[in-house]
Amino acid sequence: MTLRKRPLGRSGLQASEIGLGAWQLGARWEWSGPGEEESLRIVDEALKLGCTFVDTASPYADGRSEEYLGRALEGRRDQAVICTKFGFWAPGYQEDHSADRIEEAVELSLSRLRTDYLDVLLIHSPPFDLMDGTAVPHYQILQRLVDAGVVRAYGVADRASSADELRRILETTGSSVIETNINALEQGQLDVIAEAAEAGVGVIVRTPLASGWLSGKYDASSRFAGDDRDNWWSEEDIRRRAGAVEEFRTLVPEGLSMAQAALRFVLAQPEISTVIPGAKSVAQLRANVAAAEEPLPAETVDAIRAFGKTNPLR
Repeated sequence: MTLRKRPLGRSGLQASEIGLGAWQLGARWEWSGPGEEESLRIVDEALKLGCTFVDTASPYADGRSEEYLGRALEGRRDQAVICTKFGFWAPGYQEDHSADRIEEAVELSLSRLRTDYLDVLLIHSPPFDLMDGTAVPHYQILQRLVDAGVVRAYGVADRASSADELRRILETTGSSVIETNINALEQGQLDVIAEAAEAGVGVIVRTPLASGWLSGKYDASSRFAGDDRDNWWSEEDIRRRAGAVEEFRTLVPEGLSMAQAALRFVLAQPEISTVIPGAKSVAQLRANVAAAEEPLPAETVDAIRAFGKTNPLR
């Protein structure tokens, strides 16, 4: 199949409705991600399947994600829409959102990606005070890069994925693209993305599988010692998530995997431009893309929306 495309807000860009989250490319130590050869195969297969929207960031895999994408897309740069981010730095994910480093970050990304322009540049999970475009110079700098043709569209990848954050971004920054967490367990921003779509702002959705929970990978017995995720979830968080996942499981139509249902739920929201699950292998990529073959039944979408209003993680 070839994936359908959706407009990325008023940017003039078209995004494949399922994109490729590229945080894992080259992250062999951090996330047991694929090495260079498999990463290049994943990108090649993505283009063949029409999965042309790619989301990365300069610190992912200490810069290897951008580097591998640059190699994979050399000679066919025009076949992909690349979104990258500013605010964290390789090596080691050092945080520095200083406005006077935006252009430095852009130059580094352009070099790694082997391109002379970025389709989308997002400020990467900035502190709340940097989401106010009336108070900081970041968005004027980003607009100058758009005016110069170095960047085609700019926006913000939020930090806490709250309704307050998204509204502040929409109202003050001039962003034409936003990126946020939305999935069957976290639906609090659905009303706000309707406002975004009305304002012509493209919506990129990350964590559609709730960081693996909606793939059926984890349950109440899961622990993450020695893993970054050990800092994300306490034992109580794990218990609550496991309970919510089991409730979600009862809503999945027979014959459909949890992951497919979770992806189809996100795709059922017309305000969303693209959803960006990661893929550590070609097989996983194909499974992600296959989720777009059929829509989720309307009654299931309604049931998951209702569940989202009552589950303890909302």
